[in-house]
Amino acid sequence: NDGIDFEMSRNFLVEDCSFDQGDDAVVIKAGRNQDAWRLNTPCENIVIRNCQILKGHTLLGIGSEISGGIRNIYMHDCTAPNSVMRLFFVKTNHRRGGFIENVYMKNVQAGMAQRVLEIDTEVLYQWKDLVPTYEERITRIDGIYMDKVTCESADAIYELKGDAKLPVKNVTIKNVKVGEVKKFVKKVNNVENAVEKNVTYEREVK
Repeated sequence: NDGIDFEMSRNFLVEDCSFDQGDDAVVIKAGRNQDAWRLNTPCENIVIRNCQILKGHTLLGIGSEISGGIRNIYMHDCTAPNSVMRLFFVKTNHRRGGFIENVYMKNVQAGMAQRVLEIDTEVLYQWKDLVPTYEERITRIDGIYMDKVTCESADAIYELKGDAKLPVKNVTIKNVKVGEVKKFVKKVNNVENAVEKNVTYEREVK
């Protein structure tokens, strides 16, 4: 299961924790679809610092249940020394609605990862074909920031998959250093104002 899930929570600090679980470590959520739209309660003002993930899928996961909105999240000075699937994963789909804004990751060190940063706006898992889309609402994503991150190896440094109907806005990736890149360096679709500064890697293996 996940390490810790925040659900429509406000003003929290997580610090000096070790996470060792079978799924994501720190996850920010805000309800799913119609019920969360009714409650209209965002998850906001959360700081995660000085934590270590020993095993898990994602160091910081946003969503995919974000229908009430998520904003003002700051993770800094954390480590994932072994391996994770994703260091920083923002995920939603066309049923969620809501918003994601002002999410920061800074000063993070990691061993191996599939993606250092990924944004995916079409994550539906097993419900894609099992449950129909009763109402389409696209998530507004504005302000995703990554700074001073090192990773020993990754399949890709970043992959940003926005929605053509409402592109992701203002993604900044800077001072990211990866040792070995195994599949590709980056892919960006449907993103407005993606800024990359000082993103480097030692070698690309294909």
